[in-house]
Amino acid sequence: MRRHFLYPLALVGILALSLVGPNELQAQAVDVTDSTAVTSEEPAVGQDRARPYFQNRRAPAQVVRAPSSDGGGAPRYLALHIGRMFADQSYRWGRKDQEDIGGLNAGVTYRMGEWINSMDWALRIDYTNYSLSQGSARKLSVGAILTFPDANSQFPLYFGGGIGPGFFIKQLPNESVVALDYQLLAGARFLNLFNNMGLMFEAGIKNHIFLLSDGQYNGVYVNVGTVFAF
Repeated sequence: MRRHFLYPLALVGILALSLVGPNELQAQAVDVTDSTAVTSEEPAVGQDRARPYFQNRRAPAQVVRAPSSDGGGAPRYLALHIGRMFADQSYRWGRKDQEDIGGLNAGVTYRMGEWINSMDWALRIDYTNYSLSQGSARKLSVGAILTFPDANSQFPLYFGGGIGPGFFIKQLPNESVVALDYQLLAGARFLNLFNNMGLMFEAGIKNHIFLLSDGQYNGVYVNVGTVFAF
């Protein structure tokens, strides 16, 4: 009797499976797997959670600040200076070697640029007159000057040197009208003492060698002047 009772139940089960189909059973299995994967994933914490924030965060725009001429360094400056020559000597210039022939020394220096945190380079134009036994001479010098430290450091003392050509506006007969000028210098500058104007003091050695004839000149100079920072 029991076997006859189980046969109808088996037929009902087989019929139910045929109505449901394998596709629906597979879909249910996928749903269960996906839900299990989602629930099993650990929430992002610590560095994993902070990483997208730093990746999406943009760096603030950098602002380039120009140096101020009000109590600070000077982007550019122009110096006007005047002085005279001392303890100078000439060799093979004129009929004989002579001493103390240098006189007025005046000029202008314009700062052209700098090597940042290192030194400045400037254009210097000088005028110098000389009194020799055979007559007078006048020379205009144009040269490049290197000084350190740079003016933007605001350090008052500076050192340097320069070189360039010298052209005689007036020269003794049979002497070269072109010379090679070179100098070593040291000084102090005080910027912005009165608004954009300051003071400078400078001393050094100025020498020149004639290019078209024999002769040379060596001398010491002392200059004072004003500095305009702008």
